[in-house]
Amino acid sequence: MSVLKEFREFAVKGNVMDLAVGVIIGAAFGKIVSSVVEDVAMPVLGTLMGGLDFSGLAIQVGAATIKYGKFLQTCVDFIIIAWAIFLVIKLVNRLKREEVKDPSGPPPPPPRQEVLLEEIRDLLKKD
Repeated sequence: MSVLKEFREFAVKGNVMDLAVGVIIGAAFGKIVSSVVEDVAMPVLGTLMGGLDFSGLAIQVGAATIKYGKFLQTCVDFIIIAWAIFLVIKLVNRLKREEVKDPSGPPPPPPRQEVLLEEIRDLLKKD
């Protein structure tokens, strides 16, 4: 089998495609959360703290500027994204547990060969 053919089979497997979709949705979700934090949460928090503008918080150390206000916004972004992922994983785990608890009906019948062998065994025992 050629390397190209192996790669194509690998790339179109369900897990790889699911991962790609997850990464794309995650990136979009990260942008949404960043916007919510930067444009909604931090201005409200700044107003509650007496009109503080977090985006302008910085310290000048020599020639370097340390923008710790932007760092605080990034930390809030991370906390919100981590919390959302935690909730999604918790939901998925709950759904998996419910699947395990609720078997889908009676077990399947044994293969025909097994049934025939059991019948032969029972007939031999009678003799």
